Amino acid sequence: GLVMGLIIQYATKASDVESGTVYECEKLKSGQSTLLINITNHVYEYQYRREISHHNVNGHQGNAMLQKMTFDPSIFFNILLPPVIFHAGYSLKKRHFFRNLGSILTYAFLGTAISCIIIGLIIYGFVKAMVHLGQLKEWEFHFTDCLFFGSLMSATDPVTVLAIFHELHVDTDLYTLLFGESVLNDAVAIVLTYSISIYSPKENPNTFDAAAFFQSVGNFLGIFAGSFAMGSSYAIVTALISFMVLIFSHLTKFTKLCEFPMLETGLFFLLSWSAFLSAEAAGLTGIVAVLFCGVTQAHYTYNNLSPDSKMRTKQLFEFMNFLAENVIFCYMGLALFTFQNHIFNPLFIFGAFVAVFVARACNIYPLTFLLNLGRKQKIARNFQHMMMFSGLRGAIAFALAIQDTESQPKQMMFTTALLIVLFTVWVFGGGTTPMLTWLQIRVGVDPDEDLKAEAASQSASNPDKNTTKAESAWLFRIWYGFDHKY
Repeated sequence: GLVMGLIIQYATKASDVESGTVYECEKLKSGQSTLLINITNHVYEYQYRREISHHNVNGHQGNAMLQKMTFDPSIFFNILLPPVIFHAGYSLKKRHFFRNLGSILTYAFLGTAISCIIIGLIIYGFVKAMVHLGQLKEWEFHFTDCLFFGSLMSATDPVTVLAIFHELHVDTDLYTLLFGESVLNDAVAIVLTYSISIYSPKENPNTFDAAAFFQSVGNFLGIFAGSFAMGSSYAIVTALISFMVLIFSHLTKFTKLCEFPMLETGLFFLLSWSAFLSAEAAGLTGIVAVLFCGVTQAHYTYNNLSPDSKMRTKQLFEFMNFLAENVIFCYMGLALFTFQNHIFNPLFIFGAFVAVFVARACNIYPLTFLLNLGRKQKIARNFQHMMMFSGLRGAIAFALAIQDTESQPKQMMFTTALLIVLFTVWVFGGGTTPMLTWLQIRVGVDPDEDLKAEAASQSASNPDKNTTKAESAWLFRIWYGFDHKY
């Protein structure tokens, strides 16, 4: 992506067109998606394509290649991200996930909130320094903008690390903690970013407005709960449909759906995608809905599918996830050179790097200390260092940043977020294997064999105790009892 971006930026030529002429529209306060313009009683329709900065109006006016390389941000959220998030839920190893559920929820919810606040506060300090140095105006960058940047940079995406973990068969508990945190953390960061973006104090944006704050908190809880309910509901409906088809095909002489795995897989895919579309149409977050749809589908619907469809759905979503991730990372490289509104501010970039690392440390170490007070199986110190090291930023942070690049602060945030993503993926992703060796974390572990060995040792010490319940988080034990009974 970087190489192609360089070639497109410097090897392609702009066509000979007239210089761009800018007309002032003082009555318009924001960018409209469609404009109807009356010119001497002739009405013309103009559609929004992208925003370009004032100092670069003529710089890419005639370069058709650069224009084609500029993605519509909605493509990320509506086409590329859903397969990635759904696959994370659908491929979830439930046994390992739920035995660490309490720790995962703590890192995902409380840890993301801590990370967002700390990044916001540190960035606000650097913004004040930039104002003092004359690099920014006082009214250009508000505290809510700093929190917005904190929320989008709190989305960890250790795709590279988890891929290496999977290849090397790293310790199951470490893999599960990182995987579970990253899956739920993405959903939390997306909803948190939206909630902060609609936080609007009535007077000064830099002052605290209690009513607006509690409204944002209520929006966060309502959107997250609503998206969770919608995604799970779609999965349960799909499970019921597949179960009814299964029963119907056994009781009658009519054609069995399981004899047409292509049709069965197609219906499964469309119903899963409907969870995302319905949540978006209802004003909720489709990413959260499709995540919990995938988790619930894996538990209920998967077992009602024919053997062929089980294999096909696994392969289909794994392939879509692989393809979408590669497209996203390729476009990140392209965007570094083809995006027209980059603002490189060294002080802001340095502050963002400092804020991200400090926030990750304040997330992992204090929360792990508190979790170890209640955990039977403690999270080891070398695990904590590896979790700190694995706090990469990736597709979610990039997609959240590129959604809105209208103002100067948002353009500065996007450029900085892109640099942080590239740095963490290259440096920390590339340094994963040496770090595993240095921290002496065991590799070559078979998850199922490891779980059996642990269950055998537990049953030997407590023969009358249900090991499935005993090894799991208390929240899961409540749900397990309900699920097993009903």
